[in-house]
Amino acid sequence: PFLIREYMALDASCLRNLELVKNIYDGSSRGTLLSVLDFTATSMGGRKLREWLLNPLMDAAEIERRLDAVSEFKDGHQLRSDLRTALGEVYDLERLISRVSLGAANARDLLALKQSLAGLPKISGFLAGSGARLLYDLIEGWDDLQDVYQLIDKAIYDEPPYSLREGRLIKKGYNAGLDELRSISSEGKGWIAGIEQRERERTGIGSLKVSYNRVFGYYIEVTKANLASVPQDFIRKQTLANAERFITPELKEYEEKVLGAEEKILDMEYVLFQEAREAVSAQTVRIQDMARRLAILDSLASLAEAAAKNSYARPMILDNDTLRIVEGRHPVLERLATDERFIPNDTLLDCEENQLIILTGPNMAGKSTYMRQVAAITLMAQMGSFVPAREAHVGLVDRIFTRVGASDFITRGQSTFMVEMNETANILNNATDRSLIILDEIGRGTSTFDGISIAWAVAEYIHTKLRSRTLFATHYHELTELALTMDRVKNFTVAIKEWNDQIIFLRRVVEGGADKSFGIQVARLAGLPQAVILRAKEVLANLEKAEFNEMGEPVAAPKVRNGETGKGRAGEKAERAGKTAESIEPQLGLFASEAGLVFKELQDMDIDRMTPLEAMNKLQELKKRVGGR
Repeated sequence: PFLIREYMALDASCLRNLELVKNIYDGSSRGTLLSVLDFTATSMGGRKLREWLLNPLMDAAEIERRLDAVSEFKDGHQLRSDLRTALGEVYDLERLISRVSLGAANARDLLALKQSLAGLPKISGFLAGSGARLLYDLIEGWDDLQDVYQLIDKAIYDEPPYSLREGRLIKKGYNAGLDELRSISSEGKGWIAGIEQRERERTGIGSLKVSYNRVFGYYIEVTKANLASVPQDFIRKQTLANAERFITPELKEYEEKVLGAEEKILDMEYVLFQEAREAVSAQTVRIQDMARRLAILDSLASLAEAAAKNSYARPMILDNDTLRIVEGRHPVLERLATDERFIPNDTLLDCEENQLIILTGPNMAGKSTYMRQVAAITLMAQMGSFVPAREAHVGLVDRIFTRVGASDFITRGQSTFMVEMNETANILNNATDRSLIILDEIGRGTSTFDGISIAWAVAEYIHTKLRSRTLFATHYHELTELALTMDRVKNFTVAIKEWNDQIIFLRRVVEGGADKSFGIQVARLAGLPQAVILRAKEVLANLEKAEFNEMGEPVAAPKVRNGETGKGRAGEKAERAGKTAESIEPQLGLFASEAGLVFKELQDMDIDRMTPLEAMNKLQELKKRVGGR
């Protein structure tokens, strides 16, 4: 029985974001985790491996059983090669026996079943003496199904037609009655073939011939020039322009015997085939059990093949909250043929000191890849696979949650931000202290202050309420301050190197926080026009220097050209309304200076309601804020 508590839960968002069985772009299996692990030799093995991938185990003992078997196959190259070769000769037993039990199988299906069963003794021989407990259990109840093999081998013709009504289904020697009918048919046809020669010799008519059609059956045809030589026992059947057709009592007797035998042969072969198919169908449970065993063997051999080809290491499964990965790699991206070498990274997550990792760094630096590889390695370990790392210690995870990327569900009336919030809500409402959470850019789809506020609150909730192991990637550098006020929060960043106003991605995750996002440099890599890049750098420089006027307006907004000072949006709107810029009430921007804030506070003060002492104290406070003594 399938018990939910025995398997890690993976929701639709996790399946999509980790691209386990379908890639995001075209829905195919290319570039998926399954495509990297699937070296199965049979269709049923492929289905079993997919099932394992989508249902990672929660039982440490069962995971270890799978890992032991994978380890034995990985270390035994010849054993693995022989087994996979033998499995390659096995057809899809699950589908074949389904067709048989439904009465839909034809003779070719039974031959495919026979060929699949032929290799069972050889496969069990390969596994004799296996040390892995799972392999021992599979062999212990092994059934070669040789009685089913013998039945099909004796009954079914080696090269039958696709149709069941064309004959040539049943072998000679399988049924005595069928063999007798075949003998009658064969001998009758031989006699009819010889009657033409005998009648020519008896009548002296050299052009006489025996023919057949569906209307008259067999008949003797004589040209009109030779009608005088026709014997008395010829019975006229049909007159043609240049010939006459005759029959004889002897010819009709053999015709009835031959044609009757052929019809009986077709009917008997069909009945005998149905009986053979029903006999095989009666063994459905046995065949299904062996199909299951072969699928498991195929999946284990496939995981071993992937481990050997891709240099995977056996993970250590722990019954605690530690997730430690040494030199972890992304299983899919490391297989892509690119000029850039994949850089491994370490990971340490637990619920004691390293529960929440705030990950900063520029776009394209590799934050998402790093987080996805941690999730993929965890999932692979719990499905019983070796993992792309030098070492991996995996404390069992009950669920993997992912909030990655941005997308609209227009048909559902949901914006990017709404989709993001729905996925985040699902995480916060369902995660436990045994879950692994992957968060990428929470709060991007709204204003900066709203986004920071939501991201901060989500991080606090996960830290305080859920206590889930979490990787939290963000461009809000303010979140790095969480590590200063909370335990179990650590800051990490993806290292880069600046050179000649450009950045080089080092792909190395190191402790610490990024102080800027390098968005302009990434924009240059994307191909934005040089004029846009230069202007963006100018605006950024002004913002970083906090160059604001006394009204709190950023100086970056108006651009100076040929000595002419721009009026800014406030001035332009005022002129269009027939007013001067000075008559417009100043509007404080996000980056307003302290002087601008003091000016606004002075405007809002109600002096008439203040005592002299309150006014003096307030004045002294404002003076200190603008740098006075």
